[in-house]
Amino acid sequence: MKVLKESAEKSEYSANFFTGDETLMRILKEKLPHDFYEYAVEQLMDYGKKCANEIDKRAKFTDRDGQPVLKRYDKYGEEVSEVWVNEGYEKTVEESYRTGMVGYVHKEIPELNEKGNYLYSFSLGYLVSQTDPGFYCPVTLTMATAYLLDHYADDEVKKRFLPHVCATGEMELYEGATFLTERQGGSDVGANVVKAVQAGDHYRLYGEKYFASNAGRCGVAMVLARREGAPEGTKGLTLFAVPWNGEDGKPNQLHVRRLKDKLGVRSVPSGEVEFDGAIAYVVGDETRGFYYMMEALNLSRICNAVASIGIMKRAYQEARQYAEARHAFGQSLLQLPMIKQTLSRLQAKLEVEVAAVFDLITLYDKVAAGEASEMEVILHRLYIAILKKETAETAIHFTHEAIEMHGGNGYIEDFVTPRLLRDAQVLTVWEGTANVLGQELIRLVNKFSAHELFIEAMADRLEALQPCETNEIVSGELNLLAAQLQEYAASEAIIQQLEAKPLMQKLAYLYESIVALEWAERYGGKYEAIAQIYIETTWKTNQFGKKQKSVELAERVL
Repeated sequence: MKVLKESAEKSEYSANFFTGDETLMRILKEKLPHDFYEYAVEQLMDYGKKCANEIDKRAKFTDRDGQPVLKRYDKYGEEVSEVWVNEGYEKTVEESYRTGMVGYVHKEIPELNEKGNYLYSFSLGYLVSQTDPGFYCPVTLTMATAYLLDHYADDEVKKRFLPHVCATGEMELYEGATFLTERQGGSDVGANVVKAVQAGDHYRLYGEKYFASNAGRCGVAMVLARREGAPEGTKGLTLFAVPWNGEDGKPNQLHVRRLKDKLGVRSVPSGEVEFDGAIAYVVGDETRGFYYMMEALNLSRICNAVASIGIMKRAYQEARQYAEARHAFGQSLLQLPMIKQTLSRLQAKLEVEVAAVFDLITLYDKVAAGEASEMEVILHRLYIAILKKETAETAIHFTHEAIEMHGGNGYIEDFVTPRLLRDAQVLTVWEGTANVLGQELIRLVNKFSAHELFIEAMADRLEALQPCETNEIVSGELNLLAAQLQEYAASEAIIQQLEAKPLMQKLAYLYESIVALEWAERYGGKYEAIAQIYIETTWKTNQFGKKQKSVELAERVL
């Protein structure tokens, strides 16, 4: 038990989530210019250490004893709708935003005299998600707010809010929020009824948003509302920037009715917000609010995938360290064939999924900069949908495996594993459930022939690789999938609905398989073994009674 205790303490408090992450390091080195790479590694090294130590301790305290609390009234009985967070959480906010994970996407990094990018931002998000994916939710909302202001706000609105949203310590930080959900609508945003009434050069909002994350903590919220006389449905929605407080420092004619009592991600306050004449400023074209918000939603979905792979990484590391330290039947658990099989499969899936998510992020940087082709824009939407679904579901699987590896200890709140499971569960819901993502697949196939673009892109990438047995397996699966996609595109609506989710999983598997093969050819070594394990496990190519790659090659990946 002493060895287990020492191993747990070492993994929980003395590690660095960036050190030793060979896959992330290779991605950064390949994609970033030299000076930016050197800067990024230094920042990630420092932040990775914080995430594995003090931020992790704070996350545990916040989850158990320091959750956000709504303070409706001050001592004089005046309504203030303040949300209290503990001192440690405030410190995490300060340290995290100073890294520029939001700000440096939109402004220059002083040390480099150039803007950062989403690759750098998401690398930081991947690290903090290994300890507190709940905290990464407000960061995500702030990223979405910055995106909308930077791309669509007029100069006056942008000047008023964007510098604060992008603050890295030089001025007051305005965290962001995106308020879409209403009680009667849910995912059906077109049913929204929050009303906007013009009042001179601005508007006033009336109504309720039912699931508003970062309520009471944001400095400005991006809110969809319907102007008087606007048509029904999504076409009648306008995007507004709504400051949380007025110029007098008091709430901007809005209040938080209550905070939600959630299963997990307890560090982020999610509440019900009522607007009673809140001052609001139009962002962009008054008729295109829904489309702007959908662009921000795609960014948030990538954040969701980043949070998922962060949870996967932490769950895998906890399972691996526990298995190595735990001795049973006269040997380390790590020596048992079933444990080797489990861990090598987990690591193969983790490394491939991390590489695939950052492959998407590289394309997203190009799209966000307006440098992508029409084909790339459609493909990035498809990749976002399939990887958001796949990573969220896989994160739950990883936390399940980590709990099982710990045995009874895995179910005890003293360990991080229960929190990982509770936090992972929301990632299948946030930013669109599998059913909602399935609708996105249907739209992309029927409107843009995205299935044909996908097959073409995957075939081109596969053809660029050297022939080998593993490539042939993937090539065969690509041909089968191409036939299914053609049949799917020609199917009636009900069949497209029923087959959407299973087909999305196959698309994710194929995309990840191509990425695995590319890494195997580019870097060799353990990545060859990872590709073989991933492809055998994913496409079930092993024969009964034969030794599996996940055991045969375990030593090379573990």
